[in-house]
Amino acid sequence: MSWRYFISRNFLMSPSLLWLMMLIYIPGTVYGYYWYKDQLIATWQEHPHWQIVFVPDSPTASLWFALAVLWLWLSPDRPRGNWVAGVRGVIEALGVVTSVKYGIWATAIIFAGYAQGSSLDAASWMLIIGHSAMAVCALLYARFFRFGGMALLAAAAWTFLNDTVDYTFHVFPYLPYQLDDDLTAICIFTFLLTAFSVMAAGLARFLPRSSRYMTGKPSDNPV
Repeated sequence: MSWRYFISRNFLMSPSLLWLMMLIYIPGTVYGYYWYKDQLIATWQEHPHWQIVFVPDSPTASLWFALAVLWLWLSPDRPRGNWVAGVRGVIEALGVVTSVKYGIWATAIIFAGYAQGSSLDAASWMLIIGHSAMAVCALLYARFFRFGGMALLAAAAWTFLNDTVDYTFHVFPYLPYQLDDDLTAICIFTFLLTAFSVMAAGLARFLPRSSRYMTGKPSDNPV
């Protein structure tokens, strides 16, 4: 069996795999919000309440992606209404952009902390594996989604806004204390990573489609 089968539509959209993904993503998302419990409480008590929505970055990313995949699974055809199609496109774009961004960000921060003396325990490896999988899954499924340029722009705007709120009002995810003196570098890295994630999402979504048109070969892209 070729490795290409494991990145094909037949495999990635098989009901057994989608059920497995939902069994991982749904409780994983719930646990992600629980992981942020202390920071959510602190933000609610010490900051304006509107800032709380910008705190749980990774679980919200996995929530968007899980919703996008579930919608694709239950309703693979394009929605008839423009409004519904627009909402679906934004959810899909947010799912891909933020999953790539926070999947890479969390992994990089863990290793950066380790390089400066932080421990790398079982929980750290769990986070590394889980967040890396978030980024990979988002890129694999992007070509099956239907979001367009405007939805991608909306996802980019939201993610850059999230970065701005995080580092203006100090509601970014808790960092290893070894990185406290690297906040400026982390801020720059975060904004650059958002730009990269938007570009990666666009390429993963549109490049297979353009390749199909240039070669004239059939594709498993539904669009």
